[in-house]
Amino acid sequence: MLPEATQVFIRLACGLFLAVALTACTSWFDKNTKRDDSASIYLQLGVRYMDLGKLEIAKENLQMAQEKDPNNSQVHNAFAFLYEKLNDYKLAQENYEHALDVSPDDWSVQNNYGRFLCDRGEYEQGMALLTQAISTQLNDRQWLALTNAGRCQLAMKQQQSAKAYFKQALILNNTYAPALLEMQKMSYLSGEYWAAKGYLQRYLSVADHTSGTLWFGMQTERALGNQALAKEYQNLLLEKFPLSDEAKQIKPVLQ
Repeated sequence: MLPEATQVFIRLACGLFLAVALTACTSWFDKNTKRDDSASIYLQLGVRYMDLGKLEIAKENLQMAQEKDPNNSQVHNAFAFLYEKLNDYKLAQENYEHALDVSPDDWSVQNNYGRFLCDRGEYEQGMALLTQAISTQLNDRQWLALTNAGRCQLAMKQQQSAKAYFKQALILNNTYAPALLEMQKMSYLSGEYWAAKGYLQRYLSVADHTSGTLWFGMQTERALGNQALAKEYQNLLLEKFPLSDEAKQIKPVLQ
């Protein structure tokens, strides 16, 4: 059995889930009273430390998980995402491919690898994997793959198709922040300012501002004639994200 402090930490880890769906937290803690599934425990710790930005500690835990269970697809899935964060895309792809070889029908691997390939410009292969992830009946978080598919379609300049994916994601989970954020941007860029305002309000009910939400919020309010709120968003952008690309676009105007 693990020390009590570690057990408490992992209880907290299972309350949090990475947006990219590395692996779903299960009721492993209850199972641990029956058997010491150490590979699963180290995997959960690795994912949690990654979520906290402690990448070296995350890597150590994932290495321990791999030692305990070398052919665990979710360990390779998590390793791949870790290597993405470390900008080692070669090792990331190798781990995604290994995870897919071990579990070709695993929707979380399909989702992550499909997103990865779309990010690398390999749209056809990426969309094929994302489509598989969306269509599998075992996927109880289809909005993740739908949102990634929408982003892939945006990269392919397929605006209407992208919007359809985002809207479908929000039908399944109307509080999914990444899909709301994408719809805010798309609505503004297509001149649907009231819709953009509505998506931002929905986004802010579940997540905090980013430099992007503030930028598009500012532009939206200007388009609607709400200069006071536009100025408020501008001030927040300069205060909270002074080094962002969006803030840099404002500063020359202010000087």
